This record gives sequence, structure tokens and C-alpha cells, in this order.
Amino acid sequence: MNMFDRLVKINCFSRYNTLKKAAGNLLEKFYGCEINCTEIDPSVRFAHHARGCTVIASKICENVVIFQNVTIGSNLRYDKVRKEWENVGNPIICKNAVIADGAKILGPVIIGENSVVAAGAIITKDIPANSIAYGVNRFRPKNNNCDLIFNTNMINHQKIIEANNKLIEKFNGEQRNATDTVS
Repeated sequence: MNMFDRLVKINCFSRYNTLKKAAGNLLEKFYGCEINCTEIDPSVRFAHHARGCTVIASKICENVVIFQNVTIGSNLRYDKVRKEWENVGNPIICKNAVIADGAKILGPVIIGENSVVAAGAIITKDIPANSIAYGVNRFRPKNNNCDLIFNTNMINHQKIIEANNKLIEKFNGEQRNATDTVS
């Protein structure tokens, strides 16, 4: 188990508040992340060591994957007339959900089972199960014949390098053609 995973385990599951606090401080110092959930399943995974994440949730269920720069937290507002807080509570992320890079999930909302919250999405309303959430509070049904962003059978790193090299070749060729056209 690597250092990040050890710190998450202590931060989320230790019975000793002193250890939890120390692990939380180290997560923030070394990885720039804060993880503070009322309930979190041990199977939750953080891609890229949760760099830049703030995860303050009511509950995160089993097999959830959270990518970098994600914010999960409150969306409170104070009514000055009634002198009361409104919109109290933090999100629940149901099982098998994937939260992509830079997504924001705010307030007492539920992200349904098997859903994907797309990169950069801002979600302040419930998202039904088996959906793709995107943009600001938009969603559509998810194609259950494919996984987006994450699958336990992850792609071989060499295939990504090969695809990147082909893209670079295409780009360089287009740049040469653009230069030849201008000359």
C-alpha cells in the first residue's frame, strides 16, 4: 500500500481522532486534498492521489472513483429574514459512480448509482441512476454498453503513448502544410 492510500485509510477509518487529524494534515500538505465524509466505503478510489480535491460528503458508497480537482461539498445559504440556514447537507455519491476531473457536486444532492459526472460539470441537483451528468445540472441516460473514463480493465499505458505519438505526427504534418501554404 502506498503512502497516499495509507493516509486515506487512517484519515477516513481510524478510531483515533489524533491520528485522523494528523493523516488529514498530511493529505493536505503532500497531495493538496481534503477528505472528510460522514460515511465512506473502503473501496472508494482516488485517481492521481486526489490532487486538488475537496471531498466533504454525507456518504460515498462502494466502488466510486474520484479524479483530481474535484469538489464535493456544501452549498449553504443563510436567510437573513428568517435567520436560518438553508440547503443544509452534503452530497451522497451512490455505488459505482465516477466523478471526472474538475467536477463540482454541491449541496444535499444524490448522484445515482452507476452514473458519471463529466469533467467540469457543476451539479447542485439530484442525478438519477445510470446517467451522465454534464454542464450545469444537465444529464442524460448513460449507454450501459460502455464505461466512460474508468474501467477496472484499464488501458495499457503503451497504447496511450502510441495514440499520442500519432496525434503529434498529424499535428506536425498539419503545421508543415500550413507553413508551406503561407510561403
